[in-house]
Amino acid sequence: MTPDADNAPTAEMPAVEATAEPEAVRAKSIPEAAVARLAVYLRVLSGLAEQGATTISSEELSQAAGVNSAKLRKDLSYLGSYGTRGVGYDVQVLVSQIERILGLTRKHKVAVVGIGNLGHALANYGGFPGRGFPVEALFDLDPDLVGVPVGGLPVSHLDEIPKVCAERQISIGVIATPPTAAQSVCDRLVAGGVQCILNFAPVVLQVPAHIEVRKVDLAVELQILSFHVARRADLAANGNGGGDSGPGSPENGSVNGHGNGMVVR
Repeated sequence: MTPDADNAPTAEMPAVEATAEPEAVRAKSIPEAAVARLAVYLRVLSGLAEQGATTISSEELSQAAGVNSAKLRKDLSYLGSYGTRGVGYDVQVLVSQIERILGLTRKHKVAVVGIGNLGHALANYGGFPGRGFPVEALFDLDPDLVGVPVGGLPVSHLDEIPKVCAERQISIGVIATPPTAAQSVCDRLVAGGVQCILNFAPVVLQVPAHIEVRKVDLAVELQILSFHVARRADLAANGNGGGDSGPGSPENGSVNGHGNGMVVR
């Protein structure tokens, strides 16, 4: 990787020592959009580390992540990472810093509720454990599914959610049910001590204030893509082939040209 001679302060200090601010305070101060981008940087950096790369410039990392270099440097400054003039960023240091900020230094046990097509795919996906998210419990209402192993785990009945989640110390619940069942499932997950919920059901969940909820609405994502297709068609018809800097572009808070697909609660 090439040095980042122009994009770092002159002080040649290790990135982990660039600030004395407590890590918990720093984490609270990071904007939501920056958190999403940090996850993308981590994916890129982890791949580079596997390839044997030791340093990377902000320009190289920004291109690989699909954001502009100024925004990337701002994001990394939340971690206390400023790089070294003539060297750039240490790949392994950045990986460690981002993992700590994202809470990836420990595993987060996951439960999937609703073992339809999406639930099956999530239960069988092998990439979660390696990233610190082992799937430890599966639930469904269908008597033909209860007791059947999926991805190596037997499916439990919905009524067992509070008990099983408490016993297995599940911290993240994934709801992949029809919308009519989502709120009831959510209530059971909360009763079982689950702290965070990833909701694929097209419904707004009511939860206590201390519960974090993220919503993935694929229909909304398709509508956003439709907007960009229509806008580009209009630009082409008007003889304007300018770049896209709208709400789905990296310069407007999303990553790699996509919206983050997440809406709180």
